[in-house]
Amino acid sequence: MAKFKKKKSEPTVDPNESKKESIEEVPTDVPETESSESVPNTPSGEPPVSIAEKSEKDRKLNKLFWMRVALAIIAGTAATFIFEDIEGEERRWASIGFMIIVFFGTIIVAKGMKMQLPSSDRKKIVTQAIGSYVFLYLFSWIVSYTLTHLGTVSNGINI
Repeated sequence: MAKFKKKKSEPTVDPNESKKESIEEVPTDVPETESSESVPNTPSGEPPVSIAEKSEKDRKLNKLFWMRVALAIIAGTAATFIFEDIEGEERRWASIGFMIIVFFGTIIVAKGMKMQLPSSDRKKIVTQAIGSYVFLYLFSWIVSYTLTHLGTVSNGINI
């Protein structure tokens, strides 16, 4: 907490002189609260990351992102044909299970890439492109299923 210098004035004898206060500054010894030593920007316990290591990490995370995007489109399209014989609600759950299995496969591949991530970024292996993966998988699955079964619909627009 900061300490402020107190203003002290001498007692006045005459009541008319009270408006003319003389202000004396009494120096007080305020201990220094912060040291002037430079503090490193990295968290304690972790060595600083060089530019080459950071670019290598970013390159591998980029590769993981695009791998998951490509696998989402391929797996979503493949799910249409793999689960062709299953009917109704079971087809939906089989496709969602397939999506989860393929995603776990990408986690195993990502761990095999041996990314040197700090302990605070370990979850990036799992969270990198998870939203893109899920939505692209579902989108490609729905579009490929719709295009495959377009002519079999009895009512609607037939092209």
